[in-house]
Amino acid sequence: MPADAPSEESRRTPLSRDRVLRAAVAFADGAGIEALSMRRLAQELGVVPMALYKHVANKEELLDGMVEAVVAGLDPHVPGADWKSAVRRRILGARDALVRHAWAAQVIRSRSSPTPAVLAYLDSVIGTFRAGGFSLDLTHHAMHALGSRVLGLTEELFDAPPSPGPRATATAPVSAPAADPAQTAAREAMALRYPHVTELAGAVAHDRSSVVGGRGCDDRFEFEFALDLLLDGFERLHAQGWTSAARP
Repeated sequence: MPADAPSEESRRTPLSRDRVLRAAVAFADGAGIEALSMRRLAQELGVVPMALYKHVANKEELLDGMVEAVVAGLDPHVPGADWKSAVRRRILGARDALVRHAWAAQVIRSRSSPTPAVLAYLDSVIGTFRAGGFSLDLTHHAMHALGSRVLGLTEELFDAPPSPGPRATATAPVSAPAADPAQTAAREAMALRYPHVTELAGAVAHDRSSVVGGRGCDDRFEFEFALDLLLDGFERLHAQGWTSAARP
């Protein structure tokens, strides 16, 4: 029997919505969301495609359910925790889930409206601010400031540029392969025209394994840096009794 063929035990397990969604999440984790189709999923489950439609009406409902499955598995709120550590833990937990399920950020972005599990998660985060003594006004602006970061992802302006290849370090010099003359000329022209962008882009190597959604330099360090700046700012405004009505 082929390695990827459903086991006899799997074939005998009654089909359910939960089983369909868990199988779809596992398939997308392994093969990517682009490879997922109702027919491929049916093959994974060892059923005919029509059997799936008893549990999900179509591909869009399947994707909604997959988002539900991922978000429903996020770490729950810990009663008694202070608002700052609780919000930080929830958001970083969401980020860890999106790293584990690399397809999820793309699917979440594609939804026309939040699913019930996403709404429940957002409701919980808002409730944490409110339980921490935040006014409705400050909570409203805090959620706007967090934006997509509240779900563990950052919308970058541009895709990350391709890596220039191995670089030497102080302790372990690396011999890079000979550069293509055209690429070298293009980089030199870029450096002359946009010196600060080029300097910054080449200054730090980002951890590509912790990028959510495959966009920009959104690695974990950068994500936590921005998140902590925001949370520190919220804490300061809360202590000051800030209100948007007092803006100049």
